[in-house]
Amino acid sequence: MNKLALVTGATSGIGRAFADRLAADGHDLIVVGRRKERLDEFAASHPDVTVRVVAADLSTDSGIDTVAAIAAAEPLTVLVNNAGVAHYMPLAELPADKARELVHVKVLAPTLLTRAVVAGMQERGEGKIINVAGMIAFSGPADPSVMPRRAVYAGSLAHLVAMSQTLSAELEGTGVQVQVLCPGIVATEFHERQGLDMSVVPRMSAEDVVTAGLRGLELGEVVCAPGVEDAHLLDAVSRADLAAFGAQSPELASRYRAG
Repeated sequence: MNKLALVTGATSGIGRAFADRLAADGHDLIVVGRRKERLDEFAASHPDVTVRVVAADLSTDSGIDTVAAIAAAEPLTVLVNNAGVAHYMPLAELPADKARELVHVKVLAPTLLTRAVVAGMQERGEGKIINVAGMIAFSGPADPSVMPRRAVYAGSLAHLVAMSQTLSAELEGTGVQVQVLCPGIVATEFHERQGLDMSVVPRMSAEDVVTAGLRGLELGEVVCAPGVEDAHLLDAVSRADLAAFGAQSPELASRYRAG
């Protein structure tokens, strides 16, 4: 049986680069996106593998349910949760429909699609789950000068980091790997669709992001940051998180006690 991968947001950017690379590696594919014509073009350009096209909108409950049902029914070896939207703006200015869309696409969809595949991967003793987040997940402590404002977007990516790390621990020893892929600014259509001109900003290619993600899996990295040369920085973040987590006590901290 051929290897089978499902990639969301496969019409462009990192998702398309993942689909291209996985097809080149001999994976049959289920490609998911909103723009059916682009999915059809991808399928036609990869005649050497079987490509199933699924036009679905992951900002809706029905779209998520459709793709989750497919993911649960198929013997997937790879799941790439890549679909994304940005909606960079302060929370007070973020329209409710855009906030809902963002949380559906970057929190609810990857959560439910991952849930749909985990049991089958465990039973088969193999599988790879890649959640595409971004370095903005680590930007929460930044001071107010850091732009653009993006509280919900940053929070959604931070969810993917924490979920992936915790799920990786849950799945230790099962043969199923989990990775959260955290690139910086990437040369894709992503920012253009938000009306942002990033043409003068140095950007990594989507192909390099995919190379890092796949190599990171070989290295056993749960958090993969393609543009961070010193991996010890990521280790330091993890150690600090665990130190704070382990330092909790049932006693009220002295700084909160009345003087």
